[in-house]
Amino acid sequence: MPTATSQIVTQLQRSIARAIFGKEDVIQLALVTLLARGHLLIEDVPGVGKTTLAQALAKSFHCTFQRVQFTSDLLPSDVLGVSVYNPESREFEFRRGPIFANVVLADEINRTTPRTQSALLEAMNEAQVTVDGRTMPLPQPFLVIATQNPVEHHGTYPLPESQLDRFLMRVKMGYPSHETEREILRSRTSDDPVTAMEPVADVTDVLSMQETVTRVRVDSSLHDYALEIVNRTRKSDQLALGVSPRGTLMLQRAAQARAFLDGRDFCLPDDFKQLAVPVFAHRVVASARHASLQKKSETTENVLREIVESVRVPL
Repeated sequence: MPTATSQIVTQLQRSIARAIFGKEDVIQLALVTLLARGHLLIEDVPGVGKTTLAQALAKSFHCTFQRVQFTSDLLPSDVLGVSVYNPESREFEFRRGPIFANVVLADEINRTTPRTQSALLEAMNEAQVTVDGRTMPLPQPFLVIATQNPVEHHGTYPLPESQLDRFLMRVKMGYPSHETEREILRSRTSDDPVTAMEPVADVTDVLSMQETVTRVRVDSSLHDYALEIVNRTRKSDQLALGVSPRGTLMLQRAAQARAFLDGRDFCLPDDFKQLAVPVFAHRVVASARHASLQKKSETTENVLREIVESVRVPL
C-alpha cells in the first residue's frame, strides 16, 4: 500500500475511533464494508452507538449524507423521491429523495413496512433507482448503513432474506466495557465528538481505494477454503437455508478489503476466517428445531462458528 494511502487509512480509523470508544473491531468492519463497496447492517438494542457509528463514518470523508428515520408510515416515495407537477412548465419534475447521497443512514429500518424496505433493493444491488419508468444512477461511492433493533422487539418488521442478502455484513455493537463507558462519560461533558469531526479524505480517495481493493490477490486455495465453508452451511441439518452464491462473492470482496486495510496486496486464510460470521450470519436461516432453543441470530452465529472451526485452514 502506498504511503499516502496508508496514512489516509490510519486517519480514517483514528477519526472514527474518537467518536466510537473501545470498538476497534466494529470500526474495522465498517471500513471493510465501505472499501468493499458493500452495505452495512448494524443490529443491537437502542443506545449502544449504532447511529453514532454511521454518522462518524459519513463525517470521516467529504461526502453527501442523508439520514432517513424509518417509521411504520414511511412510503417508498419518501426514500426514492417523487414526481411533482410544475404548472409553469406544465411538466412533471422529479424531486430526488434522500437515497441520492453517498452515505444513506436507514435508521431503524425494521420499523417500516416491507413495501418501503423493498424500495432499497435496486439501489443497494445496482446503485440506481427506477421511478416512473426512469432509471437514475446514484452517486459514487454509495453506501447504505442500516440500523435495526433485534427482531424480538415490539413493533418490528423482520427484513426478508432477499433484503438481508444485499448487506455485505451484519455487525453488533454490544455494550461497552466498564472502562470504555467511563471514558464515554468523561468525553461527553462537552460537545458530541461526532459534531467536532473533520473529514480526513474525499470521495476521490475512497473511490481510488475501492478500486485498489479489487486488485488484491486471492489464491485458489482460499477459493476452495471459502467454498468448503459455504457448502457445509448448505448441508448442515441445523440450517434451513445456506449461504447464497452472492454471499460467497461478498466474503471474497470483504477479505480483499480487510487485507488492504492491513497493508497487504494479497489475502490470507485469516481474512476469510475472521469475516465468515459477520458476512454469512444474516444470510443463513436456522432450522425450526434449532431456532427454538435460543434467539435466531445467536443460533446462526454459533452454527457458523462451529462450521468455520471444522474446516481445515489452507497452509
